[in-house]
Parts: sequence; C-alpha cells; structure tokens
Amino acid sequence: MTEPILLRADEGAIAILTLNRPEALNALSDALLAALSEALTRLAGEPQVKAVILRGAGRAFCAGHDLKEMQAGRASADKGRAYFADLFHRCSGVMQQIVRLPQPVIAEVQGIAVAAGCQLVATCDMAVAAEGAKFGVNGINIGLFCSTPMVALSRVVPRKQAFEMLTTGALIDAGRAERIGLVNRVVPKEALGDETFWLAETLARKLGAAVKIGKRAFYEQAEMGLAAAYDHTAGVMVENMLWRDTEEGINAFLEKRAPDWPTGA
Repeated sequence: MTEPILLRADEGAIAILTLNRPEALNALSDALLAALSEALTRLAGEPQVKAVILRGAGRAFCAGHDLKEMQAGRASADKGRAYFADLFHRCSGVMQQIVRLPQPVIAEVQGIAVAAGCQLVATCDMAVAAEGAKFGVNGINIGLFCSTPMVALSRVVPRKQAFEMLTTGALIDAGRAERIGLVNRVVPKEALGDETFWLAETLARKLGAAVKIGKRAFYEQAEMGLAAAYDHTAGVMVENMLWRDTEEGINAFLEKRAPDWPTGA
C-alpha cells in the first residue's frame, strides 16, 4: 500500500507531522494541504499534545506548491481563475491554522524550503535548520511574485531583507536565515532531529494552559498598537495569575520544589 502523504507520530506529549512526498520534494499538493489541515484540526482538540514538530521526508523540507498540479488547473474554461483563488485561500487557511493552534509548532528544516515551503517555516512559531539548508521565495524567477508567502515572511524578518528575497528570488543559506530571524538556530545535519526534539520537550514540560494563552496573546498583541497591546496583555496576565496552577507554580518556586500540576496540564 502507498504510504500516506502526511505522517503523524506521537512521542509522549509531542506530535511529529511529516510531509511525505519526498519524490516531489514535499510540494504542497491539494491532497497534502487537505491532509495538513485535517491534522491541525485534530491537534487543536488534543490538549495532551504540548508541542508539534513539522518536518519533511527525504532531502527537502518543502518545495512550495505543486506547479504541475497548478498548471493542470489552467484547463478549465476560466483558465484556472477559480482554482487558483481556491488554492491560495486553502493554503492561507492552513497557515492561519498553525498560528491559531494552541500548541507551539516547530519547523525542522533540511534541504530546501522555498516559496510556500519558506512560508511554512516563517509561519511556524519556531524553526531549527540543518547546516546546508536553503530558503527562498523564488516565485519571481518564473514570473510569479510570492505574494501570499510574503505575508508570513514580512512578519518575521526585517522588511528590506524580505523585499530582497521576494524580488531577487535568490536563495539564502541557513546561517543568513538565522541572522535575519527566519530560523531560531542552525545545527549540524546529524543533530537536527535531536535538537528539534529537545526544544519541543522543553516546551512540553511547561504548563500547557500557560503556553496556550501566551501563544494566542503573542499573535494578538503583534497586530495592535502599543497602548492597546499593553491593555490587552495586562488582561491576559490577570486571567493567568488567577489560575490555581499558576498560584501553585509560584508557590513551588518560592518554596524551591517542583510544582504539583495535574498530569496533562
């Protein structure tokens, strides 16, 4: 039987999603986008999962949209207008699902992450890259400006860096990706899996409810003006402070002991 195009493996409180189209460099086909959306929907309802790792099978993380599938969409009477509109709407929806997911999502990047693949990296809450990984929004090289990938990219890297990547189509290496803030860290290829899992384990040991409320507030305040952001996050902190588990966490710190948090909290 053919393997699923998206694999899921759970290790303790960590869910690992693997884009599994290695022969197509894990390009985001219609079917893979649908599978990823379904998996994220399920994860949103699984509080026992504390962190998610997103990786690609084979020698690449993700080569962006499936261009062969996109070209086939032109066969319709409207030359593909309705298909393209639906495709980019669905892809944008998946990116927003990642942002809205209660659990932090860490991209584990090897090989190339280009176009919508680079968008995935920029969208994830954190990213760990292997030495030798390459990143780019290179649609301009085939006459297609990466407008939707630009949304995520321009929100995580400085504007001039983002604009250069978008207009030149040049790939950048992992070191530069780290310097401009696209990835959190770069490690030797053989250490990639261990480093990403260590980071996920670190997150999984925290109070899950606090990480959830914090992730939501992080993205909400980022879209606000300064005063509104402070007002909003002050309210979030009040809510957080009133939790029993937060009171216990503070008491445990003051008493120099481990907090007595419920299993799965």
